Amino acid sequence: MRFDSIEFSAAYGTSAQLPPSSIPEIVFSGRSNVGKSSLINKLFGRKNLARVSSTPGKTVTVNFFKGDGVYFADLPGYGYAKRNRAEKERWAELMEGYFGSGRNIKLVIQLLDMRHAPSADDITMLGFLKNSGIPFVIVFTKSDKLNKSETEKRREESAKELAAFGDAPRVEFSSVTGSGTDELKDLIIKLTEV
Repeated sequence: MRFDSIEFSAAYGTSAQLPPSSIPEIVFSGRSNVGKSSLINKLFGRKNLARVSSTPGKTVTVNFFKGDGVYFADLPGYGYAKRNRAEKERWAELMEGYFGSGRNIKLVIQLLDMRHAPSADDITMLGFLKNSGIPFVIVFTKSDKLNKSETEKRREESAKELAAFGDAPRVEFSSVTGSGTDELKDLIIKLTEV
């Protein structure tokens, strides 16, 4: 799979707008401000493929990127408290529509902030993926923000926090240093066989 040939395709704000699932899809999921856009840009070697914002909750659509026989789908971040009720309901409808429409989902890349314990929403999402039988990889973002002892501590804590998902591959990633990028690419190729 070529990671340098990905292009933005389209964005959809409601499940009714979602096109039929015609080719395999690899999905990016995580809470608001976890670093999805930064990871996407680093993974595909582009600076502005996905818009990066310092304000959480900016991605409010499912954004599709196409390349090399596969779609990459960037889901809107969850858990952003300042969204109004109508916006949260629209998000829930969009997610239910996306996952419930029989899409050809090959892999979900579930992002967690390495600095913190998983949120209740993170655990709910991981539980949904596990119970649905959807293959997923856990990517710990912002790994460069921790020193060596903090990193070791978080590894031990996350092993306990995520014990229920023990067999899921895990990658420590930094969009600043690029660490974890090649490991994630290898996992995507291995687990999707696209």
